[in-house]
Amino acid sequence: MKHSRIYAASVSLAALAVLASSPARAQSTPASATPAAEEETAVSPEIVVTAQFRNQRLQDTPLAITAITGKSLAERGQTNIAEVAAQTPNVSLAPQNGYLGPGIIAFIRGVGQSDPNFALEPGVGMYIDDVYLPTLTGSLLDLMDLDRVEVLRGPQGTLAGRNSLGGSIKLYSAKPTGSGKGMIEATYGRFNRLDMRGSFDIALTSNLWMRVSGATKNNDGFVQRLDYALTHPGSNVPTFASGADPVLGTLGGQSFAAGRVALRWMPSSDVEVNLSADYTRQRDEAGASVLLFANQAGVFPGPSATGGPRPWLAGRNGAPVPLNCAFVTVGVNSCDTIPAGFDGRFINYATYLDPATRDGQMAYKPLSLDPRSNLDNFGVHGTIDWTINENLAVKSITAYRHYDSNWSFAEGAPVQSSMFNQSQSNTQWSQELRLTGKALNEKLDFTVGGFYFHTEGLFTGRINLNYAAIDFLHGPDPTPASNKALFANGSYKLTDALTLTGGIRSSWDTKDYEYVRRNPDGTAIQGPCQYFLGAPTAGPTGVGNSPNCLLFGLNGLAARFESQRTDWRVAADYRVSPELMLYGQISTGYRAGGVNPRPFFPSQVRAFTPETITAYEVGFKSDLWDRRLRFNVSAFFNDYKNIILTVFNCPRADGTQGVPCLQPTNVGSAHVKGIEVETLIRPVSNFTIDGSFSYLDFQYTTLGSTVTGVTLGMISPFTPKWKWSLGAQYDIANVGKGNLALRVDGAYQSEIYTDAVNLDSISVPTAGAGGGPLASIVATNRIDGYFLANARLTWHNQEEGLTASVEVRNLTNKYYFTSMNSNYAAVGVVSAAPGLPRTWAVTLKKEF
Repeated sequence: MKHSRIYAASVSLAALAVLASSPARAQSTPASATPAAEEETAVSPEIVVTAQFRNQRLQDTPLAITAITGKSLAERGQTNIAEVAAQTPNVSLAPQNGYLGPGIIAFIRGVGQSDPNFALEPGVGMYIDDVYLPTLTGSLLDLMDLDRVEVLRGPQGTLAGRNSLGGSIKLYSAKPTGSGKGMIEATYGRFNRLDMRGSFDIALTSNLWMRVSGATKNNDGFVQRLDYALTHPGSNVPTFASGADPVLGTLGGQSFAAGRVALRWMPSSDVEVNLSADYTRQRDEAGASVLLFANQAGVFPGPSATGGPRPWLAGRNGAPVPLNCAFVTVGVNSCDTIPAGFDGRFINYATYLDPATRDGQMAYKPLSLDPRSNLDNFGVHGTIDWTINENLAVKSITAYRHYDSNWSFAEGAPVQSSMFNQSQSNTQWSQELRLTGKALNEKLDFTVGGFYFHTEGLFTGRINLNYAAIDFLHGPDPTPASNKALFANGSYKLTDALTLTGGIRSSWDTKDYEYVRRNPDGTAIQGPCQYFLGAPTAGPTGVGNSPNCLLFGLNGLAARFESQRTDWRVAADYRVSPELMLYGQISTGYRAGGVNPRPFFPSQVRAFTPETITAYEVGFKSDLWDRRLRFNVSAFFNDYKNIILTVFNCPRADGTQGVPCLQPTNVGSAHVKGIEVETLIRPVSNFTIDGSFSYLDFQYTTLGSTVTGVTLGMISPFTPKWKWSLGAQYDIANVGKGNLALRVDGAYQSEIYTDAVNLDSISVPTAGAGGGPLASIVATNRIDGYFLANARLTWHNQEEGLTASVEVRNLTNKYYFTSMNSNYAAVGVVSAAPGLPRTWAVTLKKEF
């Protein structure tokens, strides 16, 4: 399906005049200073970061931190935050799969979250200009007009605006300077990729500057949805096409537009005010997905009136169409005869239609969904920096943000074991105040402050679970939550070489959850099930029961979570020489608990407690050989307790498992240790080599009190044991009145699991195609390790402001998956999101 082209919408700047009355300025540096500029030299670049509330050289910051400038992102052709993980040790970032909508999966050092529901706090904190984003939805951020990205690994219990247990990813936008300069950039590539970016920076007055930037990204989907009947003549599957074309549409297509307006006002040399407004609009196709496993026995547990399998899809001859290997197009479980001219690795037979036969218990069929993944995300943001005197400054950060998202998901077959349309909306307000200064003859740098955050979330969904014989409206479930914190940090120079740092933060969390459950037509769910009252029905989901009666009693229930937590950090760094710094630290962090947001029965309304970490880290940072070699190493040990992960096992009081189930649970505690290496080598001025390496050992030490299926030998999801990257860039001067740069990048990650319960492979008996004899198919939630390589050739004429680039991504055309949706036992299917195959693109840029 072709995408309509959406161009950057105009963005109006909301009034934030109320900020002018607030104190500001959180760095004891001149108000006009802008961090993160790179030195254009033949040696390792200097990058300035603000991880400890003040401007510091990256090499002077006693933290495991990767800082990437906007220039470096452009050299690699990276345009969204997930791509940054390739060169960052022990960091896993991936787009959400189609089931969970427009967002990101984020893990650092084995800590993270893949579920975007409001009941869960992300394990990795995402920030834009120091503004916290509370959900994974809306966090797959575009790298538009950035100054730099900072990736802080390890708990940020005393340093981040909201406690970030695994680490923080912070994006800092370019500030207006009044330079009168701008640029426009266009990219065209495979799958009809058409991207445009632009920005300009002007002076409105002598002390008021404005910067406007915008971006669009458009491409067709790369997974084709085919009509099974037209591509398999003679099958019993009915057609769902409107004509003779077997292509129903595609998955993975993108139509994105974003704009940002920023104002910077300096009424005096001591006061700086920055205001910005941004808007993002996505009208994407549903996420790319392929079917890897289909098991008839697993998806037909719901009895009909006669106790047999419910005929959800009647075939041409009236017989039920089984969900089995015939619709699996790739892998060991496939028995599909791939039609000529199509690549089975990128085929999906989903119709986004559930044509199940309607009866008294399943009374709301058929159901048709639009395969989409939409997001509207906007916000206004203001900071005021006030330098009171040379030793004291105040910073205020005020922000309002809102998003609305809506997405749909269907299994990759015309027979649907489950199908969803879900939406989330979020409104948030935040305020942070920092007082920063120097004392004791400037030996002490200190920051004290407070943080307030409030969010109003709503989740709504049409949840069609044929495998469980229920089909209902979930929500809108309101989830108001707030976080308040007081914090203090200080660094004291005992000597010119030795610095001690300490920090403390006290946090107070509250979160409420209200459950709204109705039939799809809005009527109340009736219950209890007639089966439980003695009616002669074939179980609680057989004909003769009220629709969705298993959910009776949930509607109107409410739950609340409250907690208070104090975290601390102590660190020391020693400057052995101008070339070498040693550091060590101990820090703590937590992630707030909550209540299960997806109970299917009242007994599943269960709380989970906060998870915590005590982290020990040592390392060194070095610039050697006249700063031609940068070599940074960190080693860590984390005592990780009460780990919160989502599981598919919900034990009943009698010890059996309740199905369906999707429940956040404290699965246990673990020891996590690892090592991280980053290097940058510039042997000569026109040749650069950069690389990273990480190793992580995750070991459960104890298991939670609830039976979840997690065992001591398993590991956290999205946590590769090994990860490395290597890049090289060679610059050639005076080529066609410009400079030519050739860049090659490669990155490897070892195998990962996508669920709390790791599954390498399990053989499952299943009916063969067409109801034939039993065969054996293999289920897994493991993504095997893979290596990806990219290459980019760039020509730049500085005098004319012209740049031309050609790039190839996934050079070896590796077939791999970015995420997986695996619930073989109950749902009976495993699907996965494939990564893009080999693509090419050409980019032209004009600076003015």
